[in-house]
Amino acid sequence: MSSSNPDVVLLQNERAAQLSTNNLIEIIKQSLPGLRKSDRKVAETILRNPSKATEMKLAELARASGVSEPTVVRFCNSVRCVGFQDMRLKLAKSLAFGLSTSHVAISEVDALHEVVNKIFDFNLTSLDWVRTNLNVPELERAVEAIMASKSLHFIGLGASAIVAQDAQQKFPLFGVATHASVDIHQMLIAASMMGEGDVLFAVSNSGNTREVIQATRHAKQRGATTVAITGANSPLLRHCDIGLLVETLENTDDYTPTISRVAALLVIDILSTVVALRREPEERHKVMEMKRYIADVRATGVI
Repeated sequence: MSSSNPDVVLLQNERAAQLSTNNLIEIIKQSLPGLRKSDRKVAETILRNPSKATEMKLAELARASGVSEPTVVRFCNSVRCVGFQDMRLKLAKSLAFGLSTSHVAISEVDALHEVVNKIFDFNLTSLDWVRTNLNVPELERAVEAIMASKSLHFIGLGASAIVAQDAQQKFPLFGVATHASVDIHQMLIAASMMGEGDVLFAVSNSGNTREVIQATRHAKQRGATTVAITGANSPLLRHCDIGLLVETLENTDDYTPTISRVAALLVIDILSTVVALRREPEERHKVMEMKRYIADVRATGVI
């Protein structure tokens, strides 16, 4: 039954319009009649199993469709995508929208349990996308940079500042001098004082934050190793030696990022865990002693 509340009807119409604009599955369906015969083969392969298509590599999708790889790329461009990877990301987002798991699909008419389910489902779907697409060789390079560093410096503004501060409280446990700057002036001062042997981690989900890019550029010019933790193929990556692309399904243009921040925190957890495992036994022993001491304080309440 349709709602008689004009505000609710307007919201539903806006949601429907946004889904038709952003939902790649709908775009592909609408484009079918005008596609070339070979492009239509790619479209039909995707529509038969969209979820599987998000996991395919370019060569796999071409083979499954019985066409060449350039044909797949041409198809991607014909459905408003900038290449194959962009098509895979938009397809995954469409699946999330289709399952009513995005924040866009939440409205004031939803019951509490519906909001709970939608947010959890969307976040779990998005984290699984991050795990599937995380570049492990780049993670390895970041670990090696940390292991060889004489100091670490994490920078970030806004929501990304939370990730930088989380990293600061983790890495000192493993014998590395670690700092976090979440103020514009502190970032620029710290970057200007860095040199060889120092590692700067620039955290920015958009990768477009001017001040973060500026500080990263200064650090790189002074010989520091620069690492990006970002959610997009962005300008920040051009100033970094190592790029950790932590791409989620979240539309950060519409609201403050949540799952993107959680995903970045998970990457920090991965880095700190691997670094801890690779430290010398005596350093790992110090960490275990510290943890036992903290556990004892928590248990007794006595400092």
